[in-house]
Amino acid sequence: MFSTTLIPPLRNLCMGFFLLTFSSVGKEILASSPMKTYGAEGLKRLSSSTGKDPTRFPVSWETFEKENGHGKLTDGPSQPHSIPLSNTNPEAARQTEFKAAHSRRPKIEPSPASEHLTDLKVQCEGTYQHHLQGVATDRQSIFWSFTTTLVKTDQKGKLIKKKSVANHHGDLCFQNGKIYVAVNLGKFNDPKGNADSWVYVYHAETLQLLARHAVPEAFHGAGGIGYRDQMFFVVGGLPDDVQENFIYQYDSKFKFQKKHVIRSGHTHLGIQTATFAHNRWWFGCYGTPKILITTDAEFRVQGKHEIDCSLGVEGLSNGRLLIASGRCEGKNGCQGSIQTALPDKRAGFRFEKDSEKD
Repeated sequence: MFSTTLIPPLRNLCMGFFLLTFSSVGKEILASSPMKTYGAEGLKRLSSSTGKDPTRFPVSWETFEKENGHGKLTDGPSQPHSIPLSNTNPEAARQTEFKAAHSRRPKIEPSPASEHLTDLKVQCEGTYQHHLQGVATDRQSIFWSFTTTLVKTDQKGKLIKKKSVANHHGDLCFQNGKIYVAVNLGKFNDPKGNADSWVYVYHAETLQLLARHAVPEAFHGAGGIGYRDQMFFVVGGLPDDVQENFIYQYDSKFKFQKKHVIRSGHTHLGIQTATFAHNRWWFGCYGTPKILITTDAEFRVQGKHEIDCSLGVEGLSNGRLLIASGRCEGKNGCQGSIQTALPDKRAGFRFEKDSEKD
């Protein structure tokens, strides 16, 4: 029979084991504990060889991820964890333990936002019936809208997939594995409206059509789309006598939120392309000459430049831009290309190849 003096400690020990095992905190402690890593025998060796408390474990993976930025965690290399024997001096043992802990830390892979196109200029493979309307990238592939053909290429411009689509597919943007395209099935630039404005959503991997959202607020025809802070912003056509441009804001389910006005003066046929990058909006417009309008996040005009990004503009990492261009040669069809650029206060942007010459 147990001595009555042993019952309270035994009861406390059992209660502690129950809490450690079945509580959420307990499970987390067990999952990351030295016991899980080294085992009971290993802990005895570690304690005797280092002369330190073996429960003083290195920094957690969660803290490591937080301290080291935006990477995504993947499993690190699987390596045996060597525990020093008792004849090892304490300092060497501590160093061995430190190195072993670091070898078990997961590798940090760059997130997609930190990857970027390395080529200064990329030609889209193939020719198409209608001209280029816009480009987007998921940092792995490039998506091109050629009015009636949606095209996906790799970063070198090699064709992966293409899909015939309704006329008129305009500018596009990528978000969370999907491609969003501004589409107008009616008239553009009509003072009385008569547009039929939509946003079509495609699967970025397969180009399968996933959804269609009506955006009738784009009164003169939806021609372009951008994304910022969980919201989509649709741009489009403009009648000849209107001296300002309009932006139509939607939530993630394309419920209309607000109409914004840009005091830009008239731009020919409105705004063709849109993207939010490097703390400002970039809007590409037709005309002679073609015009780039930049605004702050609240659509206050910051600059108006005689430079062309009316066939596509996209933000890249490291403060860079992706600028599209294209040409059509009659029956031979239309082509498109992209080139990396850097923002420039005076010119709007400068192509990287030109910047390298300075």
